[in-house]
Amino acid sequence: MLRAYLAASPLIGLAAPALLRRRLARGKEDAGRMAEKLGQPSAARPKERLVWLHAVGLGEVLALRGLIGAMARHDPDLSFLVTSTARSSAQVMAANLPPATQHQYLPLDAPAFVARFLDHWQPDLSVWAEQELWPGAVVASHARAIPLALVNARMTEAGYARRARAGRLYGDLLARFALIAAQEDGTATRLRALGAQAVRVTGSLKSAAPPLGVDAAALADVQRALAGRQVWVAASTHPGDEAEAMAAQAALWAADRRWLLILVPRDPPRADTISQALATQALPFVRRSALPSPDTSVWLADSYGELGLWYRLARAALIGGGFDAIGGHNPWEAAHLGAAILHGPDVANFAQDYSGLHQARAAIKVTKGGLATALQSPDLPAQADRARALVQAASGALSPLAADLLALIRGRA
Repeated sequence: MLRAYLAASPLIGLAAPALLRRRLARGKEDAGRMAEKLGQPSAARPKERLVWLHAVGLGEVLALRGLIGAMARHDPDLSFLVTSTARSSAQVMAANLPPATQHQYLPLDAPAFVARFLDHWQPDLSVWAEQELWPGAVVASHARAIPLALVNARMTEAGYARRARAGRLYGDLLARFALIAAQEDGTATRLRALGAQAVRVTGSLKSAAPPLGVDAAALADVQRALAGRQVWVAASTHPGDEAEAMAAQAALWAADRRWLLILVPRDPPRADTISQALATQALPFVRRSALPSPDTSVWLADSYGELGLWYRLARAALIGGGFDAIGGHNPWEAAHLGAAILHGPDVANFAQDYSGLHQARAAIKVTKGGLATALQSPDLPAQADRARALVQAASGALSPLAADLLALIRGRA
């Protein structure tokens, strides 16, 4: 199957221009950087040894920052290249780039595009933080003797079943990785069953990522505007989360006009639909382009990349994805910034993370209709402190993994 994929992959190059034009028309591509998807770089390669790290999802891209920091502490002369595919992840990463780090889009998986990318960047190590491996890029890197590592791996039973149906495709790819770091034991077992070697369990990178960045001037301005308000945030929300958040804010607002909800949808283009729901609930709101007044109940944050601001303002955060069939979202960004963590019933995608939080009494599971009560718990400040202690401990645990990754570079030499 891998040979068949590689034989057909030149067709990706033929279809790429039309595909990218359609995506650009839908606002899913960056017009100024679309050539990167064709393997054409928009930045120079640094002179130092270069570690190339790739992830797709926004949370996975941001989680790489902790690993970059740990590797840089071992070797301050390294440079780093982070690639991703989604426009939203690129926008957020641009505001949170670690030192000596650049961002590019990963080229589409056609031989000519991948070769152009590797010819220019010539990475000394390739680190993947995704389950959706790009076969052409993996095989081409391995053929050039670039060491490959897979980190932050997580695979559910359903994900394993899908990959197992692909026969030896994934086994052939995984066999090319010199180091594979899984988040938990179940993932490690499934990866081994697919044919992976050198698998270890190291936990999630997300808990060890550094705090999200913020514009200090913007933070000061908003803090002045919100002085005296009781601020909470509903972050990375979906419709079910928003319904719970609006109901809770309506109850809190009716009792005390100091309460302010900052509502941050996972998909900001849904803001018009959310605005209609807020109007139906008779909750006075403004969008991100305006500052809340004392008469504002909800601030609709229809913008990308500002969770570092919103979490710093909030006493508590409802982490979205728990009241829909989503599986939850990343709680650690809120934990870093002192917001107490609340979540809905469905956190399947972060089961291990939330298990650790609950064992430390650092998060609250909220059932339907219970959010307003949870937001008034007197234990929230202590809960936030316990969560912050967990992320501080996790940040120190990356050093062994960073050292092992750097050993792959030395082994290449």
